[in-house]
Amino acid sequence: MFDTRGTRGRGILAARFSLGGRGASIARYLRHPLALYAALAVGGAALLVLTVAPMASGVVERWSRRDLEIRSSLVFNSVRDRIAEGLAATTGGNLVPFFERLAGDERFHALGFCSEDGRLQYATKQMPRSVRCESVARAKAHTSGVIRAGVERLLVAAFPINPGSAGGHLLILHDLGFIEKRAARARFYTAVTLVGVIAGMGLLATAFVLGLLRSWSRLVRSAIDDARRGVEPTARSSGGLPVNAEMWSLLSEFRTDRKDGDGIQLQWSPQTLHRLLGERLPGAEVIAVSNREPYIHNRDNGSIALQIPASGLVAALEPVMRACRGKWIAHGSGSADRDTVDRHDRIKVPPEDPAYTLRRVWLTDEEQEGYYYGLSNEGLWPLCHIAFVRPAFRQVDWSQYVAVNQRFADVVVDEARSKDPIVLVHDYHFALLPRMIRRWLPNATILTFWHIPWPNSETFGICPWREQIIDGLLGSTILGFHTQFHCNNFLEATDRFVESRIDREHASVTLGGRETLIRPYPISIEWPPSALAAQASIEECRDAVRRRFGLPQNVHIAVGIERFDYTKGILDRMRAIDDLLTRQPAWKERLVFIQAAAPTRSKLDTYSALQREADQLATEINARHGQGCYKPILLIVRHHAPDEVFQLFRASDVCIVSSLHDGMNLVAKEYVAARDDEQGVLILSTFAGASRELSEALMVNPYDTHEMAETIERALTMSASEQRERMRLMRDLVRVRNVYRWAGQMLLDAARLRSQQRIAAR
Repeated sequence: MFDTRGTRGRGILAARFSLGGRGASIARYLRHPLALYAALAVGGAALLVLTVAPMASGVVERWSRRDLEIRSSLVFNSVRDRIAEGLAATTGGNLVPFFERLAGDERFHALGFCSEDGRLQYATKQMPRSVRCESVARAKAHTSGVIRAGVERLLVAAFPINPGSAGGHLLILHDLGFIEKRAARARFYTAVTLVGVIAGMGLLATAFVLGLLRSWSRLVRSAIDDARRGVEPTARSSGGLPVNAEMWSLLSEFRTDRKDGDGIQLQWSPQTLHRLLGERLPGAEVIAVSNREPYIHNRDNGSIALQIPASGLVAALEPVMRACRGKWIAHGSGSADRDTVDRHDRIKVPPEDPAYTLRRVWLTDEEQEGYYYGLSNEGLWPLCHIAFVRPAFRQVDWSQYVAVNQRFADVVVDEARSKDPIVLVHDYHFALLPRMIRRWLPNATILTFWHIPWPNSETFGICPWREQIIDGLLGSTILGFHTQFHCNNFLEATDRFVESRIDREHASVTLGGRETLIRPYPISIEWPPSALAAQASIEECRDAVRRRFGLPQNVHIAVGIERFDYTKGILDRMRAIDDLLTRQPAWKERLVFIQAAAPTRSKLDTYSALQREADQLATEINARHGQGCYKPILLIVRHHAPDEVFQLFRASDVCIVSSLHDGMNLVAKEYVAARDDEQGVLILSTFAGASRELSEALMVNPYDTHEMAETIERALTMSASEQRERMRLMRDLVRVRNVYRWAGQMLLDAARLRSQQRIAAR
C-alpha cells in the first residue's frame, strides 16, 4: 500500500538529463568500439539470463513449497483436536463435511484421512482417484511429497493423529500449479531485470570508453547511494562538475518516496490516514469514546466561552478524529454544553472548521461522583501510578462505574450506523466498555487504548474487581499500551487472575473463543502542531513572556507545564530549584522557574492538598532566595490555552518534565516540537514513558533532589551546539513518530484483523 518505489523511483532513475549539444561529438566515437561493447553486453546478458533465471525460479519454487508445508502444519495444529474428537466419538462421525469446509480455501486441493489399516476412510470430492493410502509416505512424524494426478502436480502432506485404535493420518493436498506460474513470472522478471542491468552496464561502458562525464557519473551514483541509505547529501560538487538544485531535489524525492509503511520511515499525516481508511478500511465507520470531551462550552459573564481542555488524550486524539471524520462520544461537562448541541445531543467540531461530530453524554452529580471522582480517580488512577497515594475502592463507586460504562455502551450502539464499526475506546474510565459493546456489536473492531501505566500483577491484585476489569478490556479486538513493559504487566495480571489462553509469542489473549491482541503503541502529538502556526519568532516570544512576568533580559527561564496532579512531580522540581539556589547562589536573580499548572479534580482531597502544599512551598522558596522584585518561582495556577503553552515553550531555556510515574507525557514531545530553532534543553524523568523514545533529553530521577538540581545547572550551561545536536535528533523522532503514525498503526492492525476474520467467517 505504501510502497512508492515503483513509478516515482523509475522516473528519478530515468531522470531528466540529456547530452544536449554534445551529441555530435559523441557520435564520432560510437563506431567500432561501441559495436564491440554492445556485442559483449548482449552476450553477457544472454549468459546471465540463462544462468540466473533458472536459479531464481528454483528459489521461488522451494520457498513456495515451504510456505505450503508451513500452511499445512498450521491447519493441522488448528483442527487436530476436532478430528481426534470426531474419530473417538462412540457413535461414529463423518468428517467429510468438516473437510469440505476446510477445502473451501482456494489453495487447498483436497483433504482426506487414512486409517491405520491403510484405508482412505474420509475424503473430499476433489480427492484424485490415483491417491491411495499405501502410496503416501506415512510415519510417526509429519511427511510430505509431490505426486502427479493427471496433468496436475500435487503436494501431499501427511500428519499422524491420535495414535491407537482410532488413529491414522490426515492428508492435506495442495495444487502446485500456482507455483509453476509464480516461477515463470520469476524467470520473466529476472530476465527483464538482468537485461536492464546489462543494458545499463553497456551504457556505462560506453561512457567510460568515450571518456565523457566520467566524474559526473561517479558523483551521481554516489548521491543515489546516499539517498538510498537515508544519508543527507553534504556536497554540491565534485571535481569541478556541479550537480544542480533540480538533481538534488529529485534525489531527495527519491529518498522520500522509497519509504514504506513500516511506521518508522513513512511520513504520516492526515492525508495518510485518509488514504489508509480509503484503501484498507473502505467505508469504515470510526467512533471514539472518552470521558473528556475535546471542546467544552462554559458560561462566562452572560456569554458562552469555548475551552480546549489541558489533556494529553485530547491533544493526541483530536487531530486523529479530524482526519478520520468520525464521531466522538464524551461526557458533556461544560456549564453551557447543553445549550450548544442539537436535539440529538450532537455538535459539529472544531467550531472554525467542522470535521467530525461530538456526541455528548450527560451524567448526574451522583454518577460523576462515583464513576469519575470515585473509582476512576481515587481507585484506578493511584493504583496504576506508583506515586505512593493509597487507592480507595468503594462498592458504591463501582456500581456507578458499571452503570456509566453501560450508559456509554448504549450510546455507542445507538450512534453506530453499521454492524462492524471501528470503535476507539480510551482510557481507564471505560475498562468495562469493550465487553459491553461486544455483546451488542459482535462484529465491531474495538481498539482500546489504556493511556496510563498498567502495574504489575501484585499491585493490580489490590483491586477488588480485578477480574471484571480484565474481562471488560478483553472484549477489545486490540488492547494498546504506551510501552512493551505495560503490555507485559497486563499479560502477567491476566495470567494470574483470569482463566484464559495466553500466547506470549504473538502477545495475545484468547477468552471465550475470541482473541485480543496486546500491543504497544507509543502515543504522540500532531506534526506540525497546529498551535505552532500562529506563534511569533523565538525572540518575540521571549520578549512577550519577559514583559508579562516583569523579567529582565539576562534571566534564564525554566518552565514546567502540566495539570496539577501528584504524579507529575511538581513539588520535586521546585525543591530541586531550591537546592540549586542554595548550593549555587550565583544563580539567584539569573534563573526563574515558571510552573504553569492547570487545576484538576479539585474536589478530591489529594489534589486540593497538593495545590496548597505547592503554594506554600513556592512562597517559602521565594522568601528564602528572592529579593526585591525577584522571585525564583512563579506558580501560575490556571488553564493555559495551547498558544500560551507554546509561547512559554519557545521563550524558555529549559523545560522540566519530572513525572513520578507517567504513561507517556506529551508535554515533553510538545516542547520538542515547539523548538524549531533547535535550541533549549529537555529534562525528562526516567519514569515517564517518553524517556523510552527521547533518549537525547537529560534524564533525571525526580526522587533525587540533588541530582535534579545538578542536571538543571548542566542544562543552563549547555553549549548551543550540543543543544542543537540533541534537539535535532528528538525533533526528527517526534516528526516521524507523530500521532497519525500512532493511530495509523492501530488502524493497520485493525484492517489486517478484519480481513482475517472475514476470511475465517467465509
